[in-house]
Amino acid sequence: MRVPLIRRTLTAAVAGLTALVGVAVASATPAEAQATSTVFVVHGIPGQPVDVYVNGKKTLSDFQPATVAGPLSLAAGSYKIALTKPGAPVSNAILTVDNAQVPAGQNLSLVAHLDASGQPSLTAFVNDTSAVAAGKARITVRHVAAAPAVDVRANGQAVFSNLTNPNEAKADVDAGSVRADVVLAGTQTVVLGPATLNLAAGTNTIVYAIGSANDKTLAFVVQTLTGLGGAPGVPAGSGGLAGTGVGASWYLLVTLGGVLLLVGAATVTRRTLSRRRPA
Repeated sequence: MRVPLIRRTLTAAVAGLTALVGVAVASATPAEAQATSTVFVVHGIPGQPVDVYVNGKKTLSDFQPATVAGPLSLAAGSYKIALTKPGAPVSNAILTVDNAQVPAGQNLSLVAHLDASGQPSLTAFVNDTSAVAAGKARITVRHVAAAPAVDVRANGQAVFSNLTNPNEAKADVDAGSVRADVVLAGTQTVVLGPATLNLAAGTNTIVYAIGSANDKTLAFVVQTLTGLGGAPGVPAGSGGLAGTGVGASWYLLVTLGGVLLLVGAATVTRRTLSRRRPA
């Protein structure tokens, strides 16, 4: 689903890149989780690294195209940002945004990309982290390239038709590998791909078509969200860790790490006491 109201919220995601990288939603209390959003940042402007200023301060240098940053846990709020060419002053920004809003309690991908006419643009998408059935995977395709309407094919068959910039299409399918390509809408003219996608059970594989058709810079960027269920006998939740898109691995690692620390501490203590006992 496209979310025009938060179209300009790239600011908050980038603001957290320095301070909040590695902060998982799983580590937050329920109240904190409700006051934050899980945010990914996708750079889809070909050939244009950027510096990002947030509230007048540079928070990210030389952010490269065709890359994904995150996940970040960001507080809801309002921010001011500017995107510049590396080393350029804020007064020469490629794009400026005032009062950019980040809502609470969402899983978002914020995409810097070209619009249909080839101009830099920002679009926010809400990621579908609802549970999938056993043995299923979700695929989401987002058209964020300077290109006309396209059809997306899997193994030679059209699965999404007449997709335009900046929109998306999605479906739950059987888990497995598919050969995907993109053709001009209603034709067999391949403009992107083919590429092999591994759709693992319990994931949402998000494929971005970025770049420019005229400049011959079209490319895929792939983002994968995990923890949506999909494995036989493993229940999937629509909330909590299973529904965040971050996956439960953060929680398991933190818990396991804590157990190992406690066990290690106890072992050291026993060894120390045994050495101090008189013979």
